[in-house]
Amino acid sequence: VQLVESGGGLVEAGGSLRLSCTASEHTLSSYAMGWFRRAPGKEREFVAYINFSGSTTYYADSVKGRFTISRDNAKNTVYLQANNVTPEDTAVYYCAANTFVTARYYDTPAQYSYWGQGTQVTVSS
Repeated sequence: VQLVESGGGLVEAGGSLRLSCTASEHTLSSYAMGWFRRAPGKEREFVAYINFSGSTTYYADSVKGRFTISRDNAKNTVYLQANNVTPEDTAVYYCAANTFVTARYYDTPAQYSYWGQGTQVTVSS
């Protein structure tokens, strides 16, 4: 599965942006999806998770209340809406997918078999 992220860029603190993740040759409705990020000098960290139907979502505490993960299976796209961003949100954001993600380990990168190339988000203060 080839995942492609888009929507990154430079945004001012307090602003918003929407990241998208799509796959050209596979139907994402068959996959549970996650967003992760890696900031400079830091480990990759979990951001958000959404199940196949979109009925279940989880968030990292650092983004809860500011970020929203959603999916439009008709458009074969998963989104990450980021509001009220801060410089601490600066990172490369990756979407990830797997046909099965153990519920208790949704925040673990090893649960996901497929990854995009990432999109850079830079938040200026």
